Amino acid sequence: MNQFWWTIYPYLALVIMVVGSLYRYAHNPMSWGSRSSELLEKRWLKWGSLLFHWGILLVIVGHVMGLLVPLSFYRAMGISSSFYHENADIIGGIAGLITWIGLLILLMRRMGNLRVRRNSSLSDMLSLILLFIVVTTGDYLSIVRNNIVGPYEYRSTVGPWLRGVLVFHPNSNLMAHVPVMFQVHIILAFLLFAISPFTRLVHIWSLPLAYLRRAPIQYRDREQYRYKKMSR
Repeated sequence: MNQFWWTIYPYLALVIMVVGSLYRYAHNPMSWGSRSSELLEKRWLKWGSLLFHWGILLVIVGHVMGLLVPLSFYRAMGISSSFYHENADIIGGIAGLITWIGLLILLMRRMGNLRVRRNSSLSDMLSLILLFIVVTTGDYLSIVRNNIVGPYEYRSTVGPWLRGVLVFHPNSNLMAHVPVMFQVHIILAFLLFAISPFTRLVHIWSLPLAYLRRAPIQYRDREQYRYKKMSR
C-alpha cells in the first residue's frame, strides 16, 4: 500500500486530470468555466469568493515555499527551522483560516439558498465539499497539530517526495513514517486534482488573459431607458 499511495496513486490522479482536461476542452469547450451563479445570489457569493480566492492564493504560495523549495536553501540563507515554522504557522494559519471561512460561506450559500441549490449539480456539491475537507485538514495541521504536538519537518520528507514525483523519480520510503493526517491531506488533495476536469474546478487551469483585452459589457437601466423613449 505504501508503494501504491506514494508512487502509483499520484500519477494516476495526475493522468486523469490531464487527460480529462484535454478531453473536455476538445469535446465540450463551452463547458470550460466556473458556471457562475452570481445572478442567483450575490451577497454571500461576494464575501465567500473574495475570502476564498485571496486565501487560496496565499496558501498556494506557502505550499510552494514549503514543499518545492529545498530545506538546504533555507539553511544556506541562515533561516533556522524554528524561525521558519513559527512564521509558517502564523502566516499559513491566517491564510488557511481565511480560505476556510470563504469556503464555509460558499458551502452554506450553495446548500442553504434554495435558488442556488436547485441550480447546483452533484459535481458542484462534491467538489465544494471535497475542497472544504482538504482545506480543513490543512488548517488542522497548521493551526491545531503544529501548536499542540509540535511542528513536523515536512521539508525533509514530504517536500523531497513531491519534488521526486514532479521529476518522475518518487521515493515512497520518504512517506512511510509521515504522520497520518499529513498523508490524508495529501491523498485528498490529489483526489481533488483528479476530479477537477469533471467539475467547475476545471477553470483553475485557465489563465484569463483575454479578459484584460475584452470590451466592457454595456448595461442600461430599463426604467430610465423607457422614460427617455416615452419623453421623445
